[in-house]
Amino acid sequence: MPSTPTIDLNCDMGESFGAWTLGHDVALMPFITSANIACGFHAGDPAVMKQTVRAALEHNVALGAHPGLPDLVGFGRRNMDISPEEAHDMTVYQLGALQAVAKAEGGRLHHLKPHGALYNMAATNAALAEAIAEAVYKVNPELVLYGLANSELTKAGEKLGLRTAHEVFADRTYQANGTLTPRRQPDALITDADQAIAQVLRMVQGGGVRSQQGTDVAIRADTVCLHGDGAHALEFAQRLHTALRAAGVALQAARPAVAP
Repeated sequence: MPSTPTIDLNCDMGESFGAWTLGHDVALMPFITSANIACGFHAGDPAVMKQTVRAALEHNVALGAHPGLPDLVGFGRRNMDISPEEAHDMTVYQLGALQAVAKAEGGRLHHLKPHGALYNMAATNAALAEAIAEAVYKVNPELVLYGLANSELTKAGEKLGLRTAHEVFADRTYQANGTLTPRRQPDALITDADQAIAQVLRMVQGGGVRSQQGTDVAIRADTVCLHGDGAHALEFAQRLHTALRAAGVALQAARPAVAP
């Protein structure tokens, strides 16, 4: 008998800081299986990190570090000309911070996923990807490295022997080379919930996505990203959760095998 398809629903969280509150973290927890928690560079602060870790543990949601570029004003979404060594060091720093918070709260980290521009840069820049993967391997080789499906980041992790989770996006459009459409372009985001859900089901069940150029792109889907800061994020998470379950897809945190 064919095995039941399984997918992880991950969400970027812990992005409030100081007097500013962003996202719907606690309300979203019942509908996701892993949380990517900001580590203080692009968003988040020590108190928010602790609160988000606690909420995730209460809902049996897997904990992940979400390191970004040191760009609070730009929310980590603006490219910076960093060296591989800088990418390595900022990953170690942020991963170490969240790992300590998780330990203090009685939990342990499951994965690491870079944020925003750092994520997109590492998807196509092999040197940056290798530096980030090396940082993860040195700090905790048991972690799963989340990266854009079929990207330089997942390749770098697999080369080191890390477990990797190939990530797809519910609310983003794709280019013919498998990369995400840049946010600065008007067609980068999918705002229609039905269209986004249909895209996810096709990627999970069929292993493909239709690009903006009208071509079909083969894609591996281990985990689906939900953005928790949108106006309709909670409603969409509920609908996607329901649609996947109705389609016979099991939901659990990514547990891919170690690369050979």
